[in-house]
Amino acid sequence: MAATWGSINELCDIVRQSSYDLHSYLRHGHLEKVYENGLSGRLRKLGIEVKQQHPLPVLDEDGTVLGDYFADLFIEGVLIVELKACKSIVNEHIAQLLGYLRSSRMENGLLINFGAPTLYIKKYVLDAPDPSL
Repeated sequence: MAATWGSINELCDIVRQSSYDLHSYLRHGHLEKVYENGLSGRLRKLGIEVKQQHPLPVLDEDGTVLGDYFADLFIEGVLIVELKACKSIVNEHIAQLLGYLRSSRMENGLLINFGAPTLYIKKYVLDAPDPSL
């Protein structure tokens, strides 16, 4: 299926809108897995490639694979989405996503919290490290 988005910003907008629609329907109070399944299903219906609990390698500075972590959602091979279902986002949640981006050498991530009355979505961007270093 052809891509339904033209830039990372457009892709993030689609994820944001789908998240908002899901939160408007379900509200808060469900387990994280319910929101993961719901958002994945909605995005797939739009023709977006979504991998749930997708393993991404954790790389050391020299590229040595140290292990894997599992992205809640890995979208179109370019976007990591970390989902939460808690009262509020704390610094540890932000550090978790930034660590995932840095160690997997990905540039774009969204942190989404469905667990509060107001949906929380924030985009994080890390510059790609110089591969020659």
